[in-house]
Amino acid sequence: MEARARNRFIGSSPRKMRLVIDLIRGESVDKALEILHFSPKHSSKDAEKTLRSAVSNLINTKEETVRVEPSDLFVKEAYVNVGPTLRRISPAPQGRAYRIRKRSCHLTIIVAKKA
Repeated sequence: MEARARNRFIGSSPRKMRLVIDLIRGESVDKALEILHFSPKHSSKDAEKTLRSAVSNLINTKEETVRVEPSDLFVKEAYVNVGPTLRRISPAPQGRAYRIRKRSCHLTIIVAKKA
C-alpha cells in the first residue's frame, strides 16, 4: 500500500531541492520528518509539507479495513523534476542586458508501508 503527494511550481531551483530530498530518500517517515524539520535549508519547509501530505493521503485511503500508523511508513520514492523557468532581464553596462533565470521545480514523494 502506498500513497503519493505532489507539490508543483515550487519557487526553488531543482538543484537546491535535490540536496534536501537526497537526505530523506529511503528513511522512515518519523526520521524523515525530523530531518526536514531541523534542516536549515529553505527548501526543507516545502519538502516537509509534501511529506506530511503523502502520509495523510495514505492514512485517509478508502480502505477502512487497514489501520495505518505513521511509524510503520517509509519514504519509498522522492524525486524532483524541473519546472518552468521565468526569464527576467537586468540592466547591464553599456546598454547590455543580463538574463535572470528564476527556476522552479516539481516535487513528488511516495510513501509506503514497511513489509
